[in-house]
Amino acid sequence: MLEIDRLAVAYGAIDALHGISLAVGEREVVALVGANGAGKTTLLRTISGLLRPKGGEVRFQGEALGRASAESRVRRGIAHVPEGRRIFPGLTVMENLDVATTIWRRRGMSAAADLERVFALFPRLKERSRQLGWSLSGGEQQMLAIGRALMARPRMLLLDEPSLGLAPRLSEEVYRRIAEINGDGVTVLLVEQNTVLALEVAHRAYVIENGRIVLDGPARDLARHPRVREAYLGA
Repeated sequence: MLEIDRLAVAYGAIDALHGISLAVGEREVVALVGANGAGKTTLLRTISGLLRPKGGEVRFQGEALGRASAESRVRRGIAHVPEGRRIFPGLTVMENLDVATTIWRRRGMSAAADLERVFALFPRLKERSRQLGWSLSGGEQQMLAIGRALMARPRMLLLDEPSLGLAPRLSEEVYRRIAEINGDGVTVLLVEQNTVLALEVAHRAYVIENGRIVLDGPARDLARHPRVREAYLGA
């Protein structure tokens, strides 16, 4: 579904990604693990069109994205849940969800089924639908951010640190929902510092260090790899 070929990204004179290549198959969950500053968030932001690469190519479902805008990438089926959740201030839970339906409403299509699906996944959002989004707990805000992305009907979901700042119990609950979303046919590419959780849910994983991929393979194999265990699993 997603192919990245020798992708290079820089912030001014500072190179952040050095010719990264990877692939994500349809209906896969693929994890990107690595330390802070390794380039994981930069990679997701480039895939979703928020950053422009200085070299290389991103292809989605066989089509090169080139300089396609972030909005057009959403229309093609890529939805990005950013680090820190980015709930719109001053909007209720329902209004936050409704923002993501704009592209469908412009075509005269109903979002009722999408809303029903999100509320089935996250019942607490339905209970708090009239509450201001920023007033939710951290775990509820993460559910809202994921729910908002699902309202855009993605084929691929990009998740940046979905367990960040959450208690272990809430992190596990969020990851159970991610597994359910994948079970419904949505491909998932996730960035996560909680390597244990990420490798439990993922089918495959890539390890990024200093803007380069240094390891990749089945998630179960990487969870047993001495380098991963020492650097990221505390073993």
